[in-house]
Amino acid sequence: MKAGFVSFVGRPNAGKSTLLNQIIGTKLAIVSDKPQTTRNRILGVKPYPHGQVVFMDTPGIHRPLHRMNVRMVDLALDSIHRVDVLAVIVDASQPVGGGDRFVIRRLERAKLPVVLVLNKIDRMAKPKLLPVMAWYRAHREFEAIVPVSALTGDGVPELESLFLKHLPDGEPLYPDDYLTDQPERVFVSETVREKLLQHTYDEIPFSSAVIVDRFQESDERGVIRLYCSIIVEQASQKPIVLGRGGSMIKRIGTEARLDLERFFDAKVYLDLHVKIRAEWRENDRLLDDFGVQGPRD
Repeated sequence: MKAGFVSFVGRPNAGKSTLLNQIIGTKLAIVSDKPQTTRNRILGVKPYPHGQVVFMDTPGIHRPLHRMNVRMVDLALDSIHRVDVLAVIVDASQPVGGGDRFVIRRLERAKLPVVLVLNKIDRMAKPKLLPVMAWYRAHREFEAIVPVSALTGDGVPELESLFLKHLPDGEPLYPDDYLTDQPERVFVSETVREKLLQHTYDEIPFSSAVIVDRFQESDERGVIRLYCSIIVEQASQKPIVLGRGGSMIKRIGTEARLDLERFFDAKVYLDLHVKIRAEWRENDRLLDDFGVQGPRD
């Protein structure tokens, strides 16, 4: 038997969360085309006939501008020292740039097996992969370089086999039916935030958060009642989230509620409000309240 931890690291928007969802076979991490969507470590467990892999999705590695981003990057880098295999996820459809060099430099001291995953090959012609592979080979030694499409699943089974190959021998770390360590409250807040990312302007996502104020288990009618606050930093952002006549927050709430009903397999009542918390991304106490993790967690 093989058992151990595999961490996904890379730049924002490389497709780490999409890859986690593809491997696990269900939606554990929210997905958006906005950078820095993932703010916390997300754990997903998958059993295999001859082993068990504990996957860790982490925030994108970038140059942090706020205290929140410092926590995010520290959390991603800290995962390097807590796993058995490191998977560096790259958006191969984009030219190699300064952000890619920054990630490679931050991983120079990694002593564990490192696999390079060239993601989003569904967006490019295969011959264009060759110079990307050559650049990375010239800058670091990898156990393997694996082209995949996290969106379509192309190349993912081969990648999973490679992970198992490099894991240590051992018994499963979690029960066979264990999926994730994400509490239901976190899934609720992240589902609402995903819809917020999809429907608001570009300036909103980076300065927004969602907290669950109350989580009431299903009542006698089988309805789960959820009360959440959408946090923004500026008064000018509140009307954007609300929309004209409340149209935007209603759209966000409806789409989130439908996803949550599928997840919980129950009727859901979802109540959303918008609150202003100036400079919350720089406030450690509010970051703790809003569930933004740091390495100490």
